[in-house]
Amino acid sequence: QVQLVESGGGLVQAGGSLRLSCAASGRRFSINGMGWYRQAPGKQRELVALITSGGSTNYTNSVKGRFIISRDNAKNTVYVQMNSLKSEDTAVYYCYASVWVPLTPNWTDYWGLGTQVTVSS
Repeated sequence: QVQLVESGGGLVQAGGSLRLSCAASGRRFSINGMGWYRQAPGKQRELVALITSGGSTNYTNSVKGRFIISRDNAKNTVYVQMNSLKSEDTAVYYCYASVWVPLTPNWTDYWGLGTQVTVSS
């Protein structure tokens, strides 16, 4: 079994910055894509940013130029640096990873429990 543990959420004023971290732990496993999704009250969960094991990135349009996703493959950790935060960035942020565990046939999506980010205007 693999666990994803997020940290770094909190309350920040508009225009401020936060950095979220997510570390994957467990017994033998491999990770392909890692990233972040978010869900605001009354809205569907949406992609924020993804990064492959090779470092290719993908961002939703609303965060391009403000958020930077990165990862440390040796530590099985993904980060997102969130700058110029806006009130509309307020949401629960969920870590995501596409994981392969030995003796299983497929890559499996894993999710963290989420961390709250609140941006006050």
